[in-house]
Amino acid sequence: MSTERIERLEERLAWLQRHVTEQDKAMLEMAGQLDRLKAELMRLKQRAEASPTNAEGPAFDERPPHY
Repeated sequence: MSTERIERLEERLAWLQRHVTEQDKAMLEMAGQLDRLKAELMRLKQRAEASPTNAEGPAFDERPPHY
């Protein structure tokens, strides 16, 4: 192999390694955002389930109490 070809391959390899590193960082950031969103969703669900206003209303076939 010529020295020029080896240099081009080394440059390409370095570019690919930088590109993969940038993608890895982006994926880690997205994974962190997903984890934070999941945790927030769980907190909201727990809060909604514990809320006294979460009581179920009458069934559709039940009459309201004033009848």
